[in-house]
Amino acid sequence: QLQLVESGGGLVQPGGSLRLSCAASGSTLDHYNIGWFRQAPGKEREGVSCISSSGDSTSYADSVKGRFTISRDNVKNTVYLQMNSLKPEDTGVYYCAAEFGVLTVQRMCVTQIYDYWGQGTQVTVSS
Repeated sequence: QLQLVESGGGLVQPGGSLRLSCAASGSTLDHYNIGWFRQAPGKEREGVSCISSSGDSTSYADSVKGRFTISRDNVKNTVYLQMNSLKPEDTGVYYCAAEFGVLTVQRMCVTQIYDYWGQGTQVTVSS
């Protein structure tokens, strides 16, 4: 059974950076699409950035384009989210999720598609 564990969250000032990690166990990530999602208090969970199982395709929410970068290291069985120029509105619990198989770019960051979820890591952007 695939298990995902996020790390790297914390408190950071506006304009700062964080790198989130999503480490997998129980299975290799080679054939899984991986997504980063976030949920702010009182809001629905939203897709932030997703990467295809091959690593060839990525997707970003408009609000994070140019600031966040998703990457994967299949040797380390880990996916990363580099977050730069952080804003207070980036605050929330960040979850990584995995879905086996091939997804189109249009479906890659759809929350309901993902079957495997981590427990989340808190990111707070505040001065």
